Amino acid sequence: MFSFLSNFFQKNFISTWAPLPLSACRITKPYLLERAGILDGTAVMIAVPYFTEACTDPARNLSAYAVSKNYHAYFDFLFNELMPLLKERFPDRKFACFADHSPIAEVEAAARAGLGCIGENHLLITEKYASYVFLGSLITDESLPAEIHPIRHCEGCGLCQKACPMTECGVCLSALTQKKGALSAEETEILLRHGSVWGCDICQEVCPHTKRALQSRSIFSTIPYFSEDSITHLTLEILDGMSEETFLERAFSWRGRETVRRNLLLLNRKGDTQC
Repeated sequence: MFSFLSNFFQKNFISTWAPLPLSACRITKPYLLERAGILDGTAVMIAVPYFTEACTDPARNLSAYAVSKNYHAYFDFLFNELMPLLKERFPDRKFACFADHSPIAEVEAAARAGLGCIGENHLLITEKYASYVFLGSLITDESLPAEIHPIRHCEGCGLCQKACPMTECGVCLSALTQKKGALSAEETEILLRHGSVWGCDICQEVCPHTKRALQSRSIFSTIPYFSEDSITHLTLEILDGMSEETFLERAFSWRGRETVRRNLLLLNRKGDTQC
């Protein structure tokens, strides 16, 4: 099975993955494992790189993860291809795939599997892609050869903490852009100052691991999905021109169109005032 997975991931341009005994994972949602009928076995941890050339656009007003289409759809495509192949090849085994809504603590598990270290911003930092990866897992009742690594943490340079707007306002800028309803005067001022329509990458951008990965160019994803239909600078015209189907393909759709529209209107008013 290990060889099969290796070939599958290589074909799909995924190089950062590793198995980990399920017993070494911190189970956070046991009911998901019970539903799959898996009590013991292996969690195959997967780090999917998403940073592309489009993400280097200086005019980008979206978090890098939102430049491409919704990554949940990518995992759906990946797992919908993988699962039938596994069931056909290994009919006596059980499998379940997860991304985000996972039965295990994904960042910890990925670190224990040896995929990277944990940053002060609680993101997994990989050697090739820095922290610009999405985590997923394939869980099976098969016991695959695996090595349990000690959890490593980053060097603790503190640059991400110093640069984070959260220290000045007590709220995460990314969470602020996703907050529904009207923003307070203080929240509006913070949004205008940083010019983000959706999300925040500041802690990732200042990280030395990101700078090294950019310099070596290892940071760039070779997965075609993340280079298709990129949006780097969202405008009201682009947003209003999206059909509901197209809007739902974007990562920022989950909070509804009006939340994104509010941010765009606020930033447009700032531009009008400066003019």
